[in-house]
Amino acid sequence: MKPTGAVSVSVSASASSTARRAPSVRWVLAGLSLSALLSSLGTSVANVALPTLAQAFTASFQEVQWIVLAYLLAITTVIVGVGRLGDVIGRRRLLLAGILLFTTASVLCGLAPTLWTLIAARAAQGLGAAVMMALTMAFVGGAVPKERTGSAMGLLGTMSAVGTALGPSLGGALMAGPGWRAVFLVNAPLGLLAFALAHRHLPADGREPRAGRAGFDRAGTLLLALTLAAYALAMTLGRGGFGPPNAALLAAAAFGAVLFVRTEARAASPLILPATLRDPALSASLATSALVSTVMMATLVVGPFYLSRTLGLEEAQAGLVLSAGPLVAALTGVPAGRLVDRFGAPRTTTAGLLAVAAATATLSVTPERLGVLGYVVPIVVVTAGYAVFQTANNTSVMADVDPDRRGVVSGMLNLSRNLGLVTGASVMGAVFAFASATADVTAARPGAVATGMRVTFAVAAALIALALALTAGARALSRRAAAGTAAPH
Repeated sequence: MKPTGAVSVSVSASASSTARRAPSVRWVLAGLSLSALLSSLGTSVANVALPTLAQAFTASFQEVQWIVLAYLLAITTVIVGVGRLGDVIGRRRLLLAGILLFTTASVLCGLAPTLWTLIAARAAQGLGAAVMMALTMAFVGGAVPKERTGSAMGLLGTMSAVGTALGPSLGGALMAGPGWRAVFLVNAPLGLLAFALAHRHLPADGREPRAGRAGFDRAGTLLLALTLAAYALAMTLGRGGFGPPNAALLAAAAFGAVLFVRTEARAASPLILPATLRDPALSASLATSALVSTVMMATLVVGPFYLSRTLGLEEAQAGLVLSAGPLVAALTGVPAGRLVDRFGAPRTTTAGLLAVAAATATLSVTPERLGVLGYVVPIVVVTAGYAVFQTANNTSVMADVDPDRRGVVSGMLNLSRNLGLVTGASVMGAVFAFASATADVTAARPGAVATGMRVTFAVAAALIALALALTAGARALSRRAAAGTAAPH
């Protein structure tokens, strides 16, 4: 029999050993943050290379556009499915596979001998990015203490904003130096670092017995992917025009959505639980995220034309002004997370939406005589409000999700954001062109572009008002439901 002191020493050593084996939250967040940065960097870094790629492959601009579209379409179509797959087979092993796929595909992009090889490699890169986007937020709920969830979400939002902002400048620097292949090859060492951090520090997947695991809804996943692909193509083909092919794709997407809902109602292990679709709080959060992302895309659609055509800025000056938005998003994410942790997600969600509403309403009445300052100050407020909203909304949604559904719900959140961006590029671009009263905005008069800017942001303010109404309505329904549950029978 061991002496008491020996037992105490043994227990102490065991506890110390367990503490050493437990994953450090700081290193977990480092791996997840790098994954978030890489997936967003992949979205924006290739755009600046399109003119050079058109020359290198002797291709038209419409053809090289598929280098960007293939990446976005891959993310949009599979992000919910891969999120659910992570719930079923284990998030750690799927995230490691996604990082490895992204890194390998980046190398293949850099070595591509033909345009269509490059486009195929970009689609594979987008598939890896979808895994990274869907699972980084899903990991937060299990790896970060609940009182620090908002800060962790803010950090991931910051890294995503940094990746988006860094893309054009990094791509331009690499184009001026090593050339277009380096634009893709630069992801390789960063991808390997992300893989090493994830492999070393992410918590191991649970070993649930096979008989107790939920199945994977293959039919629902395929149907949703086809539906989302049809919608994304309807919104992106034709560069803002809307002809018979766009209408046919939109009709196919609507039919696919109805069929998907009916399929999920009958599935044994549905991709998206019908109860999830009927949850007013989650539905409102997803719809609000899509609306706010639509508005954020308006700033990217309108800004370059207003700054150059109406205010007469040179390209370099306009680029500097446009960088203010992503810079503010990068600086606001972490403080926004701390605000969420301190004041709660509902209050900060509303505060973020009110800031965006006030700033877009201001832009809708801004006269040209106020110059650059009259445009950039409201844009800074819009971007800061968006960062606060996104952090609070993501925290609110992910905080109470069942552990076995975190991947799919995280995928749905990312999907709502992507659909908002895709829709905003098409719809807000069409509003801007219509309000400018010209078929070609690049040749429009300065006054016409200013009118287009004001009308577009008036529509944006109306969309944010709708988002506020949805949020308030969902909270009222939730309070009513809670009161009904608490009432004695």
